[in-house]
Amino acid sequence: MFEVKISREFSAAHRVEDYPGNCEKLHGHNWRVEVFVKKERLDELGMVVDFRKLKRLTEEAVASLDHSYLNELPVFEDINPTAENIARHIYEELSGAADVSRVTVWESDTSAASYFEESGA
Repeated sequence: MFEVKISREFSAAHRVEDYPGNCEKLHGHNWRVEVFVKKERLDELGMVVDFRKLKRLTEEAVASLDHSYLNELPVFEDINPTAENIARHIYEELSGAADVSRVTVWESDTSAASYFEESGA
């Protein structure tokens, strides 16, 4: 099995509504997004996926999030823009264009959340 990863960053503000602490207040992060693609076989060039293609697709997926107030975006209308929900959103944005196996979103150097779908589930 082969796995590749690319990393991209964006800046955005959010608040976690109904959170019993400081995270309910408006604050921002320099978010880091890691996108993983896993395959059993390499393509004819010996790659899992072209890094440039995966970076471009990821940049397109995070463009609407960058320098925004996440709570105001339609995708987070009914859910809190937590790292978990951001990871799922980016995964879903990319899943039609690439064989993404997992998306991890870091809101700080020590705190991250991942979204992936169980195979065979």
